[in-house]
Formats: sequence, structure tokens, C-alpha cells
Amino acid sequence: MKAIISSYLACACVAALAAPTQAMAQQTPPAAPAAQADANEDLASTSDIIVQARRRDERLQDVPAVVNAVTAADIAKLNIRNFTEVQNLVPGLQLSTLPNGTGANAQLRGVNFDINASGNNPTVEFYLDDAPITAGVILQQVYDIGQVEVLRGPQGTLRGRASPSGSITVTTKKPDLNSIGGYVQATANDIGTQNLQGAVNVDVIPGIAAIRVAGLYNVGDANRVRSLDRSYDARDPHTRTASGRVSAIVQPVDWLRLEGMYERFDNNYRNFDQYESYSQANPAAPATTDPLITADARLSNRARPNVVSQLYDIYNGRAELSFAGQQLIYQGQHYTQKIRSAVSQDTANLFPGTDTYQNTSSNISSTSHELRLQNQERVLGIFDYVLGAFDNKNTTPTTLNSPTIVRLPLLFGGGVAALVQTPVARNGRSHEQSFFGNVTAHIGNSTQFSGGLRHISYKDVGNLVVGGNVVLNDSREEKKWIYSASVQHNFTPEIMVYASTGSSFRPGISAIGDFNIASSALERSFINLPAESSKSYEVGLKSTLFDHRAHFNISGYHQTFSNFVYRAPGNGVYYINTVAVRDAQGNVTGTSQQVANFNFVAAVPAEVNGVEGELSVDVTHRFSIGIVASYALGKIKGGTIPCTDLNKDGVPDAVTSAPTLAQLQAATGANNISACKVTQRSSFLPPFSATIQSEYSHPISDHVDAYLRGLLTFNGQSQGDPTNAFDQVGSYGLLNLFTGIRDPRGMWEINLYAKNILNTDKVLTRTTPNSTSYQQLGFGGFGPNGPILTGPTAANTTSSYTTITTTPNREFGVNMVFRFGSH
Repeated sequence: MKAIISSYLACACVAALAAPTQAMAQQTPPAAPAAQADANEDLASTSDIIVQARRRDERLQDVPAVVNAVTAADIAKLNIRNFTEVQNLVPGLQLSTLPNGTGANAQLRGVNFDINASGNNPTVEFYLDDAPITAGVILQQVYDIGQVEVLRGPQGTLRGRASPSGSITVTTKKPDLNSIGGYVQATANDIGTQNLQGAVNVDVIPGIAAIRVAGLYNVGDANRVRSLDRSYDARDPHTRTASGRVSAIVQPVDWLRLEGMYERFDNNYRNFDQYESYSQANPAAPATTDPLITADARLSNRARPNVVSQLYDIYNGRAELSFAGQQLIYQGQHYTQKIRSAVSQDTANLFPGTDTYQNTSSNISSTSHELRLQNQERVLGIFDYVLGAFDNKNTTPTTLNSPTIVRLPLLFGGGVAALVQTPVARNGRSHEQSFFGNVTAHIGNSTQFSGGLRHISYKDVGNLVVGGNVVLNDSREEKKWIYSASVQHNFTPEIMVYASTGSSFRPGISAIGDFNIASSALERSFINLPAESSKSYEVGLKSTLFDHRAHFNISGYHQTFSNFVYRAPGNGVYYINTVAVRDAQGNVTGTSQQVANFNFVAAVPAEVNGVEGELSVDVTHRFSIGIVASYALGKIKGGTIPCTDLNKDGVPDAVTSAPTLAQLQAATGANNISACKVTQRSSFLPPFSATIQSEYSHPISDHVDAYLRGLLTFNGQSQGDPTNAFDQVGSYGLLNLFTGIRDPRGMWEINLYAKNILNTDKVLTRTTPNSTSYQQLGFGGFGPNGPILTGPTAANTTSSYTTITTTPNREFGVNMVFRFGSH
């Protein structure tokens, strides 16, 4: 592995890797003509980075926090088409979407998050044009983005909702009141992707009103995983995305500014979960006659694909009123999600000829309002302040069917005798209200003290209806104060140190997925959790060196959690599930127990310690180099979690196949499930990660520059589920290279690129062997009317395959951008 990493680093040097993430945060000025560029080669080229981390424009180097920022120019330069690729620029950040299309995850600073466990209140909040929005809407194809800011550490006293690990703000490009402009960008590659996007800006009334229209169309081969068995669905994986956005600004007078935006996003895809033969990870796995599947084959043993459609409508509005050196701002947003998915529940592919889809339908809506007052001119020459109120309502109605297969005796072929569908409905409503304030005192030119408070009032009402019966009524009301405080001191204009502390809060949650009609008290305790709270302490140094040619920043933090939301990983925990038995007319004729698994949750104590740093240098006007790194080690300390514990020793078992019903009954008794006390990592992410970026350009003529840029992303070793001995991930790196020509003024660019050029093929996650649960009929002989079938009894078949995820495919492509006017 060391030899491989050394090779990566050598390639990185040759490719001039390492333009600083920080320097990417603001679009640099257009390059000077060649002669002037040569004359100015020794002048600093790094511009100040402007962010809105504290709800007002500030230089990044002046903010007492760790912020990573990326603009539209950076997204274009690195050909970032899906928002999840932003994680390649921000070490310690992981972005992912769920296979069923119902949500997405963001993980940062050493703790896991799963939207199925606590979707309304994530550890990392997202904001679109200053209003909160779910990750599932953001982690899609991106286009016409102005800036992305990743704010690390507890958030909430200044912005929207409390989040313990950080916030990610996404700002779309705004209309320009004073010019006409736009761009067209096209990408095509060797793995089936065709991406076309663009925008047009028109100053309808110069200086007063403008409109911007942007659009995206993308088609591709989805995850490029195909099925071994193409007799039931011979189509290849496919994805199609179409989106459009209209935004407008009206500023009739200097003291009034109105903004509005509408976006529709339509995404449809069909894919298979990626499989691998278990023997590839576990040499001791039993021999099998099943076809061998390796990770690089990108194959699935499922006969039927996942089919997902997503439709998002977003309405965003803003009004700014300025008076007497103050500013009153209203920010509102309403968005809806219509998500339809069909995911096969026959993960072992035992019944390929039967449609065992779980069909899910979600019609989610969210509305937020924020009103805040803040200064434009410093009060008494000392104070900056922000005061405001926030209101957010969410409704999350979701319906699905839970299929149960009833299997014929093996004597009669072992086919499907019946497929019993149990309807499930989840209805939830949440309402969060808060008021907040933050004050910063500037003591002289060198020292600042800042403090903020937010009072949160949260209400949540929901129920779960299974087969027409209400199995869960959940209602909670919680109130909480959170705080933040910081002090910073500039020893010189170029060197600043800071110390900060803050708290955070997430309401208690109810995990959905256990549809047991006879759940136990212990089982319910692993579904309904109390509120989570956390405290964080951070110190840091920010410096600007060599006449603004370089930046060096470093920070360290310590964070503790009470009632941190732990969610069982992989295939989850095995438990006893009671289901209704129905006749052909759908009438309930009794109940039956079966072995089932679910990713139950638990409230546990946790602690995270970490260090984050970056170093960036503009070596010359045309060559920059830098590195950003993150180390975060989070641990659950003495937490009680749901587990599979067949020998009842209080330690989670490492299981490689589903237990029998009798084994589970003996281990759990009337509890249906086991509990274990553990001390283990709170995150499956690698503790250490880093990115290196760079660009070198050279003039060909007064009108054309050539360039070479690169990105190396390195991830250290990570530990997965402690009960799965075969899901550990060794260290690896991904190298992307870009080369091409461009107009020095930025009006056009043509580049060839290669992502994962070294074709690194690493398994990132691996479940235990897939299994299918069903109800087995027995044979009781022959009667006067034919065979006598007995039962059914619970049964489970484990396959010789596991579900995996891997690093992205190697990708070669071409990208072309043409801009005009203000673009």
C-alpha cells in the first residue's frame, strides 16, 4: 500500500497537484495577457476569500471557524457534475444517497448519520439560498451554482436550525442587474454520460430588474451495475435528469431589494445494487456453485432493478429593507418532494420470477420563514449584531407495501404459494420555532468577542399504521437553549488565533422500518429515542504569509454527545417479527413469527477529537500548490445498543448467516431483540483524509492559455461494523487530471479529463451475506381434496453474495464551456 501511495504522490507532483481548497473559494480575477502575466509573475495572485459564515460578508481568514468554500469556477474546473463530488474537496466530509431515492446523508467530524434514523434533524444541515433544505434535494446533479460553503462545527445560533457537526450552504448564481450574459457547458465521457447545462442573464431594466434562466439535462448509465440474470429485465442501468431554474431580482430603490427563485428538478433512474461473492472477502466461506462475482465486474445477483423517480419543486423568496444603517431581511422557502421507488426485497434472489418489490410513495413538503434584523454600519463603532426569528414546518406522509412471501414445500418445487402485501403508512408533522441573537464586539483593531443564543421550540406528531392497525403513536414537544461563543485576536494583520465553544441539540426521533405488530418494550426503546445534546470546544490559528502568497490554518476540537443517535450498520440486527397471516381475500386468519432484520437505533454517549489544517502557496502567478487535511476520531463510550447476541454474553455476535427462529427465541425471549453494551467508533469513515490540488498554466499566445490541473484525494484506513470482520477498508487515493486550453479572460475553455486515472478499485462498504426471509409451508400428507399443507413457519435463506459499494469507475471525457457577457 505504501508503494501505491508513493506512486500517487509522485504522479501528483508531476501533475502539479494541489491548488488550495481555500483559494478555490472565490473566483480569481481573469488572467492577464501573457506579456503582463510574465511581468507580474512575482506578484501575489491569491485574492481574498469572501464568505457568509456569520451572515455577513467577511474574509475567510477573519472568521473564527473552519470553513471550506467552492465556487462555480471550481466546479467547472474540476468537472463536478454531481454534488456528492464536493466531498473530494473537503476532507472528512462524506456525501451519499440512498438506493431507494428517499433521502441522502452528510457526515462530518467523526460521527455517522443515517436519514432513515433521523431524517428531519441531521448532523449536517443544508441551506439553499439561505433557507434550510433536505440533503436529498441538494445531492443531485449541479448547475449554475455561485458558491458552496462547508462550515465545520456546531451551527444554529446564527443560521436556521441547530446541527452538531456543521452546515453546508449552497448559493445559486444571482441575476446581474447591469448586463446580459450566460454560458453553455457540455460534457461527454466513455462511461455513457452526456451532460448539457447553461444559463442566460438579462437585465430587463438595467440597474433595476434582471432575470436569469438556467437549465440542465443529463443522461447516463447510473451506477453501471448490471444483472447476472437478464431474463426478467434485460435493460441496462440508466439515469435521466432534467431541471430548470428561474430567478429574478428587482431593486427599484437603493433601500429595497427583492429576490425570487423557482426550480423544478426531475430525476429518474433504474439500477441494481452491486454484489460480490462472499468468498472474495472471507476465504473460509463455504464453497458454492453460484457464479463468482468480483468487485470490478460491477454485477448484481438480483433479477429486478431498483426503479426510482424524484420530482422536486422549490420556491425561494427574499426581501431586504435598509434604513438608518440597519437591514431587515425576510427569507422564505417552500419545497415539495414527490418520490416513488420500487426496491426488491428478495435480496438473496431466491424467487427471481416473483415481483417482491417494496413500493414506496412519499409526498413531502417543507415551509420555512426567517425574519432577521442586523446592522450594516457598526453600532457605536464597536458592535455587529444579528437578531431574528425562525419558523419551519415539515409534513412527511409516506406509504409503502411490505411483501411477505409464502413458499410451497420443496416437494412441490418450493415456488411461491402466495405473496402477502401488508400496507404501511407513516404520517408525520413537525413544527420548529426559534428566536436567536448574536453580538460581536470589536475591541480595537485586533480583538473580537462574539456570543450567540437560540431558543428552540420543537413539536412532532406522527403515527405508523401497519395493515390497518395503528402500531405507533408518537408525539413529542421539546424546548432547548443552545449557545455559541468565541474570542479571536490578531497578533498582526496576517496572524490570528481564536478559541470557540458551542452547543447543539437535535430532537428525539422515531426510526421507521420495524413493522412488528407485537413489539416489546426493549424493541420500542430501540425505535423511539430521547433528544440529543452536544458541546464542542475549538482552538485555531489562521495566517497569511509571504505577502499574501500563502495561507496556513490549523485547528483542534473536542466534542461530546449525550444521547447520540447510533444506527445499526450493514444488514442491521436480527429480531423476531410478528406478522399477520392473511387468506386469498386478504382477511387476517392468524399471526406468525419470522426472523427479520432492521437497522435499529440507540441513544448513546459519544466523544470526538480532531484536527483540521490547510497549507496553500501561490508559487508563481501561474502555479499554485496546497493541501487540506482532516483527522477526526469519534467513539461511543459504554453505550447500550441493539445487537444480535445468540450466546447471550453481552457482546455483539459476528454473524455470517441469519439465525433460525428457534435460536432467536432462545436468545431474546419475550424481548424479540438483544441489547449489548459497547465502546467502539462512532463513525465508519476513515479518521484521516486529505486532498491535494494544483494548477499550472502557460500562455500559448495572447489569446490562448494551456493548463494542467489535478486533484488527489486520499483516505486512510477505516473500521466498519465491529460485528463484520470483512468490511474494513484500507487506505487508498483517487487521482483526477485535467488538461486543455482556455481564453485568458475566461470566455471559453476546452479540456480533456481523466477521473480515477489509476483505476483504483476499492470496496468501500460490504454487508454480511444477503438473505431472504419468507414463510415456509409444510406438507402433511394427502387428504380427500389433495395435499395437506401445514404452517406456515418462518424461514430464511442466506445467499453466497454480499452487497458492496466501490470507488467510482475510471472515466475519460471532454468538457467544453463557452461564456458571453457577464456569464
